[in-house]
Amino acid sequence: MTKTATKSAAQLKSLSDYIQERFDEFSRSQKDVARYIVDHLDEAAFLTAEELARRASTSSSTVVRFSQALGFEGYPELQQAAIEEYRTAGAATNGAASAGSLFSFDHSELEGSLGADYANLEETARKLTREQVDGAVAALAEAQRVVIVGVDQMAFFASYLRHTLSLLDIRAEIVASTGGESLQRLGRIDDETLVIVLSSGRAHPLLLRAMKLALHRNAHTLAISDASMSEVGEGAELTLYFSSNSPSFARSNTALMALVQALAHGLYARDEDTHKDRIRAYKLK
Repeated sequence: MTKTATKSAAQLKSLSDYIQERFDEFSRSQKDVARYIVDHLDEAAFLTAEELARRASTSSSTVVRFSQALGFEGYPELQQAAIEEYRTAGAATNGAASAGSLFSFDHSELEGSLGADYANLEETARKLTREQVDGAVAALAEAQRVVIVGVDQMAFFASYLRHTLSLLDIRAEIVASTGGESLQRLGRIDDETLVIVLSSGRAHPLLLRAMKLALHRNAHTLAISDASMSEVGEGAELTLYFSSNSPSFARSNTALMALVQALAHGLYARDEDTHKDRIRAYKLK
């Protein structure tokens, strides 16, 4: 197909749909750009090639090559397609009843950050289905052993998830590094283990290794990621998405924290009579 024909095909559908349709054709770095555009369209539509590259943890030349791989002359044409999709989606939203923006357009950095977190919670709730959440809760409740894998900033959320599970008398182990003890925990994965992988941005090699091992050992798997086309989620039995848009230099984890809380609440509600005395005792400490 010629570049002109490819571009015409892209114009017949949204940019996000076209990217997802051709996702498997891209290089690994181009996939990072693809994931960021699809999951953060409201940001990507107004970023320069350099800014988009920084957010997607790649180079501006990769952004340009990705644009050309889609059939555009360069990044400005891709950006225009992103803007058109963003405006179309915004018009559809404005057609429904709306409470309006949380803050005025001329807002401070604090208001911008809080507004983004508010939007992330809405976006996460909108993209998750009841079946996905119920499936994750059931997997946690029925697992004989739970191993949570999270590195860098995700190590904190792995620890917090383990803490909330311990309050419900569910024991979990954490793999947060390539150290000997962590690898020993991975080595004990079997078909009665639930492996939970927490991912933000490009998947760390340890996460991919853990998921590959889990699949090889026929373990149950749950991927929690801010990329709807996440590498760690490709072979997982269960996946949960959280939105992490942020005007700051770092991704927002507000929706991830809320998701961990929601899973814990779902477990508690599943057998409230069993858990309420234990939780009451914890609160009295």
